[in-house]
Amino acid sequence: MEAYTEIREAVAKLCAGFPGPYWRALDREMAYPTEFVTALTESGYLSVLIPEAYGGSGLPLSAAAAILEEVQRAGCNGGACHAQMYTMGTLLRHGSEAQKAAYLPAIAEGRLRLQAFGVTEPSSGTDTGSLKTTARREGGHYVVNGQKIWTSRAEHSDLMLLLARTTPRSEGMKRTDGLSVLLVDMREAVGNGLTIRPIRTMMNHATTEVFFDTLRVPAENLIGEEGRGFRYILSGMNAERILIAAECVGDAKWFIDKAKTYASDRSVFSRPIGANQGVQFPIAKAYANMRAAELMVREALSLYESGANPGAEANMAKMLAADAAFEAANACIQTHGGFGFAEEYDIERKFRETRLYQVAPISTNLILAYLSEHVLGLPRSY
Repeated sequence: MEAYTEIREAVAKLCAGFPGPYWRALDREMAYPTEFVTALTESGYLSVLIPEAYGGSGLPLSAAAAILEEVQRAGCNGGACHAQMYTMGTLLRHGSEAQKAAYLPAIAEGRLRLQAFGVTEPSSGTDTGSLKTTARREGGHYVVNGQKIWTSRAEHSDLMLLLARTTPRSEGMKRTDGLSVLLVDMREAVGNGLTIRPIRTMMNHATTEVFFDTLRVPAENLIGEEGRGFRYILSGMNAERILIAAECVGDAKWFIDKAKTYASDRSVFSRPIGANQGVQFPIAKAYANMRAAELMVREALSLYESGANPGAEANMAKMLAADAAFEAANACIQTHGGFGFAEEYDIERKFRETRLYQVAPISTNLILAYLSEHVLGLPRSY
């Protein structure tokens, strides 16, 4: 698999222009990194998956993974914009030619942002088949009513991919049937049936809950076929988990680099603290686990790009990389002692950010349940 060395070097150079003080200031105010996202957009990194015919680079998912890994490895936060990469697959794979021609060139140029992904609801969580948001067809429009939560970047996106129920559930019907994907133009929707409410969280994540009150969405904004939306979203979820796994590998590399540098430079009792095995071993173990997770990310990318279904590998990559990043974060804080909690070292900020991926976009327990049932053949647990 290609290493994308030149892309990685260019991303690292771009990220050097957004050092720790930039992120610390944003973190204090819970502000969106507009300048950083603009720089990534103008450099073409957020449109690498868009085909060249629509103004993008036409590169595979592994290129997007390399970009996001380097963003995290540099101490920046790709969570502000990574959704554009993994939501893109739903539009690319299942959108009509008219939809792709209407939206992809503008997204590639940076005139439109496709950052919001409306799936999770307060009452159903990860049980997507039980979602209650409805989209009822009325002539040339769908009328949407309901609520979504943890819809990140909704305030900073022009477009949203929305999963809603278009066919009421009935006896004998699969829970995931009757769901459809709509492309919502939020520039027109806000104030006309769409309300966005920010949620303050322990990290600067720009997440929200959104409310739909008889929002009218043009019927031509239906992605693919009505009722098949869950299948379309699943392919996007595999890409999401792989890309976030790559981000976690980048986080782990950042923590390990910080820890080994400090352990080599910091002297206590007239010797570097890194000479002590009690300091060495946690860093070394974090490194080994990071490398193992990195290999699983590569395996998932290889399967995805070959057209296979990498469901198990995408889930394992996300779980292993999230665990590796959190282990590295703990080792890094422990190595720094009290300084690890000081804002100026950036470790506590990155610690909070990487902790998220034990929970989102899917919790570790649900990944284990998936592997138990679908890979190991154990009885279904939920």
